[in-house]
Amino acid sequence: MNATKVIFSLLLLLTVSSCAKFLDVKPLESISDAVTITDQNSALTALRGVYSALASGDYYGTSFQSIGYLSGDNVQWTGSQSQVQEFINHKVNADNSTIASVWIAIYRTINRANNVLAKVPTVTDPALTTDLKNQYLGEAYFIRALAYFDLARTFGGVPLITSPTVKPTDNVGVKRSSQAETYAQALRDLETAESLLPATTDRYRATRKTVWALKARYYLYQNEWAKAEEQATKLISETTNYQLLKPFSAFFASDARGTAESVFELFYNGTTEVNNHRNQWQAQTNGGTRQWAPNDALVTLLTTPATGGTRSTLIAKDNQNRWYGNLYYRNPASDPSYIIRIAELYLIRAEARAQQDKLSGSLADLNAVRDRAGLATTTAATKDAALLAIENERRVEFALEPHRWFDLVRTDRAKDVLNVTDSKRYLLPIPVQQLLSDPTLEQNPGY
Repeated sequence: MNATKVIFSLLLLLTVSSCAKFLDVKPLESISDAVTITDQNSALTALRGVYSALASGDYYGTSFQSIGYLSGDNVQWTGSQSQVQEFINHKVNADNSTIASVWIAIYRTINRANNVLAKVPTVTDPALTTDLKNQYLGEAYFIRALAYFDLARTFGGVPLITSPTVKPTDNVGVKRSSQAETYAQALRDLETAESLLPATTDRYRATRKTVWALKARYYLYQNEWAKAEEQATKLISETTNYQLLKPFSAFFASDARGTAESVFELFYNGTTEVNNHRNQWQAQTNGGTRQWAPNDALVTLLTTPATGGTRSTLIAKDNQNRWYGNLYYRNPASDPSYIIRIAELYLIRAEARAQQDKLSGSLADLNAVRDRAGLATTTAATKDAALLAIENERRVEFALEPHRWFDLVRTDRAKDVLNVTDSKRYLLPIPVQQLLSDPTLEQNPGY
């Protein structure tokens, strides 16, 4: 079997043999948070459970992603549920059902990772070689790092749980760490993952390269520009494995998946693994609900050649002449969730270089992304102009991906762009259910 042609499904991971073979596995619903790990097969099953939790509808399947773009300025809500409008209005309440489900989904992911991390080291099955054991542990550390990174940028400081939870009351009384401490936990996990994972290229499973990509994002959020540039360069320099594809739609259109554009994406097969994200975006004539849709400002940006270029393929019109998002379109619902694309690494490096007054290099990276989208080179000629151009480019490049809100918060631009004058609103409230179940948890200021 030609391994380059194999698509590594979350629930169809590789066996130990040198020839890549698919496994027959149970549906993801049957994978427990506390699956017994006694040998190589059960270790792999438990690791599948970690990826499945990451891909769940309340995490990267839909809900967590929706926080990133509903809270920005690209999307309008066409439905009637007021809790969704709260993100657009930047007045999210502690009883909001989305933040409640996201909190639970992320901690479920962490718990499954903790289960792998606690039990895999004790397994003595000869089939679970040292290299495989290190790989499984590295993948669990990476996913836990991503989970804590997402918690930190969404809620601020949270309870840091690093051991498996068996009973709901196990972690009652664990106080919130600070946001800085939560980010530090994510970095510790990334450092450990990097030491364990192979330096291979895999679009669907964490490798050392996936760690480099997330570290680039992490350092960008921490304003550690030189480190962000360094990590991004590691991926960008691998031109054989990672490329900005032309046209823009090449990474998602025509059922594409796992392209050279992708650093890390989540696989769904539409049957046992379903990405229901499409239902929120697609028009009713395509079997969706179009409950959120591109707003007028985004439509203008995408359909204006000077700003959208070939990225206009992100949206389409239905039979009533209404615009809808078209990044998620497959039926059955098997669209990937795109967690890290190489375009992000270019724009991370562009921003990091601009912040270090490396203007020519910054503009070169920005123009690489613009050229892929069919745009002329930027007219920015100063540091401030370059940073604004990068911010605007990120808005359009990731129009339907979960970056806009977090970008404006980390740069303290939400007050100017979104008129969010109360900086306490930069963090979302701790879900009220969590506060009621654990009196030691403290609510974020302003809620």
